[in-house]
Amino acid sequence: ATIKAGNSGTVSDANGAWRINLPPGAYEIRFSLTGYNDRTENVRLASGETRTLDLSLSSADNLLQTATVTAGKFEKPLGEVTVSIEVLKPKLVQSTNTTSVDEVLTKVPGVSIIDGQASIRGGAGFSYGAGTRVLILVDDIPALQVDAGFPQWDDFPVENLAQMEVLKGAASALYGSSAMNGIINIRTGFAKDKPETEVSYFAKTWDTPRDPSMKWWGNDSSFIQQPFETGLSAVHRRKSGRFDLVLGTYGLIRDSYNKDNYSRYGRITPNMRYRVNDRLTLGLNTNFNFGRSGSFFIWGNENAQAYQPGANSSSRSLGRLRFNIDPSVQYFDRHGNRHKFLGRYYYIHNNNDDNQANDSRMNYGEYQFQRQMGGLVMTAGVVGIYTSVKAELYNNTLDLAAEPSKYTSRNLAGYLQLDYKLFNRLNLSGGFRYEQNQQRSPDTIDIEQGNRYVIPDGLRKEAKPVFRVGANYQLARATYLRASWGQGYRYPTIAETFIRTNFGGGGVRPNPRLVSETGWTAEGGVKQGFKVGGWQGFVDLTGFVQEYQNMMEFTLVSPLPALFESQNTADTRITGWEASVAGQGKIGNGTLSVLTGYTFINPKYKEFSDSLLVFKYLSSDTNNVLKYRFDHTFKFDAEYGIGKWSVGFAAQYNSFMRSIDAIFESKIPYLQGGNANFLVFDSPQSSYFSAVRRFRENYKSSTICDLRVGYKLNDHWKISALCANMFNQIYAIRPAQLDAPRNYALRLDWKM
Repeated sequence: ATIKAGNSGTVSDANGAWRINLPPGAYEIRFSLTGYNDRTENVRLASGETRTLDLSLSSADNLLQTATVTAGKFEKPLGEVTVSIEVLKPKLVQSTNTTSVDEVLTKVPGVSIIDGQASIRGGAGFSYGAGTRVLILVDDIPALQVDAGFPQWDDFPVENLAQMEVLKGAASALYGSSAMNGIINIRTGFAKDKPETEVSYFAKTWDTPRDPSMKWWGNDSSFIQQPFETGLSAVHRRKSGRFDLVLGTYGLIRDSYNKDNYSRYGRITPNMRYRVNDRLTLGLNTNFNFGRSGSFFIWGNENAQAYQPGANSSSRSLGRLRFNIDPSVQYFDRHGNRHKFLGRYYYIHNNNDDNQANDSRMNYGEYQFQRQMGGLVMTAGVVGIYTSVKAELYNNTLDLAAEPSKYTSRNLAGYLQLDYKLFNRLNLSGGFRYEQNQQRSPDTIDIEQGNRYVIPDGLRKEAKPVFRVGANYQLARATYLRASWGQGYRYPTIAETFIRTNFGGGGVRPNPRLVSETGWTAEGGVKQGFKVGGWQGFVDLTGFVQEYQNMMEFTLVSPLPALFESQNTADTRITGWEASVAGQGKIGNGTLSVLTGYTFINPKYKEFSDSLLVFKYLSSDTNNVLKYRFDHTFKFDAEYGIGKWSVGFAAQYNSFMRSIDAIFESKIPYLQGGNANFLVFDSPQSSYFSAVRRFRENYKSSTICDLRVGYKLNDHWKISALCANMFNQIYAIRPAQLDAPRNYALRLDWKM
């Protein structure tokens, strides 16, 4: 908090403690903190008197004052940030019975998630199991699986969320590689003055699909009469003197509507914090996740086997253990400067079948220095990341049974960001980061028979600077104009460069020729707050441009048999605009919360020719359109509560996906006599060639609606009933795998 008295002022430490020296006299002391209402106390001091004030601030109802940290590594009101940020609160997670945070992230305007890969405003397509352009943070620390740059959504503690912040646009200047397209920062809860305990039990089942011939359960030898999911979560938070404890646990059992898709896992998340004194705080956050699972990549066919795996398409985790241990130290020196150390040891062991096991370690360390000088906040830091990977997936020889090779990587970076507030209206922000990446591997990689690539000394390295600038001007009391430009940078992951595996009748081969991709994002926007009676919120309008050079895409490189690899495809440009509305407050005798938005994108290659289409099999659409993007998306979620009852409704629209890999269209491009032709296959036995027939003919766009009802039994108990895909639409957001038919859930929440 900021404390001002006359011409004197100070800042409290992380625990709210503060001290200010004043001469005798009468003072009006003002306390302010981002996300809370200001408070003023009148105090009269006699000569030599020491006065102790114990007080608290109330949370601000104004959504524009919501505290965010992701844009600058310090708390700033949502209305004043220079980039687009959306904030999700835990209430929405609980109301929608979210079992994994990716489920609720799809409610954020502009965010799409396909097979676990997040994309913001079309910044990424569909790259199964490959690196993401959206960096996931948990309490400001990167949380991607180190070999594949892939988020393990089951690791993130939905039982203990404080809020999630989604930053849209390139953020590599502060956060480095993988933050090309944006940031999702998952901030966990902390202990409060009074102990809290929350327990939730939930259960879900899936209805018969609209086409009954697709129903396999109850009709086969799997002994699964009805797809079913059930789970239990609990969290306890308490303070004990200087010691804070948050203990969370979560367990889930799922037998999915997709045959052979199942999950059995548990998670334990003990987090501890010890306040040594008013200046020094020590922390230790941990997360242990263990279990097993099964899934498939591609369906059996588009008819009766639409919810069943195709041949050689299933994969299983026979057992897994993932855990991270995150020590932290925060210290305020006598000049008010903040020194912060963040660390992480991240261990992953996945015992997968079909030569797909992997084992990885990550050591992460960051030192951060922050100084406030009037209206200027300076944040500087250094980061080191060291990884070690050994996996059957990354064998450097054609012999899949050979002993797996070891791969290591090192990332070193330094960054500086300056945030300056002028005239109490204009916020300026600028940042710089210099990043060095190094990757060690075997010096010889067999790409295919007779095609061998040599990496001198098995060492690849490079270094790049990235920059960002932004401005936000408060035009009126609740009107904020913003503009920003930021660079992005992403180094190829070990998986994209060295993976070798088979699936679904096809395969993936390594590509050690990959180079890093770079890019930038520019946007301009206006955020307008409003208040109607007791209901308030804001409207946000944004126009944006994203460019990527040497964009890495998961690409079909050979049709028969189907063979994929990650490639640097071409330079791309994505333009578009977005409108969103968020609101909360009293309407009539109840309260209404709303989150809605529309996003339009125009994703194209900067230069497009037939050769790009033919030689690289990039697209089934002969026009210039990037793969696996929705040009138009619309999202709506609203909940109205009155008395003990609450009713929520959600809808999501995705337009027709115009461009996908050509093989999914049964059209294989080739050259004959210098002319472009298409070789057409129509084999009902081939799951590849049937994959999009139904996708194209029947699933050109989708509108999915959900309904939920909640009832508070008393101050401690709440019961909820939910129906998702209430009209039982048959739909898919990527070829060869359908999304869920209508499903029903019950949830019971207890809070003390």
